[in-house]
Amino acid sequence: MSGHSKWATTKHKKAAIDAKRGKLFAKLIKNIEVAARTGGGDLAGNPTLFDAVQKAKKSSVPNDNIDRAVKRGSGLEAGGANYETIMYEGYGPNGVAVLIECLTDNKNRAATEVRIGLTRNNGTLADPGSVSYLFSRKGQVIVSKEGGATEDALMEATLEAGAEEINDLGEVFEIISEATDFVAVRTALQESGIDYESAEATFLPSMKIELDVDGARKMLRLIDALEDSDDVQNVWANFDASDEVLEAAQA
Repeated sequence: MSGHSKWATTKHKKAAIDAKRGKLFAKLIKNIEVAARTGGGDLAGNPTLFDAVQKAKKSSVPNDNIDRAVKRGSGLEAGGANYETIMYEGYGPNGVAVLIECLTDNKNRAATEVRIGLTRNNGTLADPGSVSYLFSRKGQVIVSKEGGATEDALMEATLEAGAEEINDLGEVFEIISEATDFVAVRTALQESGIDYESAEATFLPSMKIELDVDGARKMLRLIDALEDSDDVQNVWANFDASDEVLEAAQA
């Protein structure tokens, strides 16, 4: 049941650093607005909104900002934009497959920024469907080891709720399930008194391309460039690299 993806660990640490910079705030707020617009502003009756709010709180987004986003999304306060989700597909250096999820109120701007981000960083935009088949939609719940959680305790709590794999990523555990089961997995953890860091649907690659230092450096640069766009919510890529390679690439 255990695996180890170096990139998943790095991505988790990177998110923590981005959160400290406040770079993530706008994206998390946007997520809340969209979840409230889609399923209403009641956290108890809208699991997507509940998870979006939890993620924002874990990233230290002020409660005021969260409350206003819920109100804007559910129409209780003016000023909410009409965001739509668009998925772009592309290739990075060394033929790495890249999925780029945008949440935008301006399709043309999002498409331009994604294209520029790719072409300036050894990447290319691909036709719809040419890359997405390499990924599966899965549920992902992240649990920090700081609370004393063990792999056995997590397995016991979540197996019946639909957990498929539990991966040790160093500072955190990653629980993988079907995309439709991650709310049940998260709820099972709560009922067992286990705190979790995030719960969401994600895309996991069916095969990975192992990169050397040069390849990893180029790939990280590409992901940074894409994530710099306010319209880009998530980037998934089917590469991996050893701890040593990633450390050297980030140096």
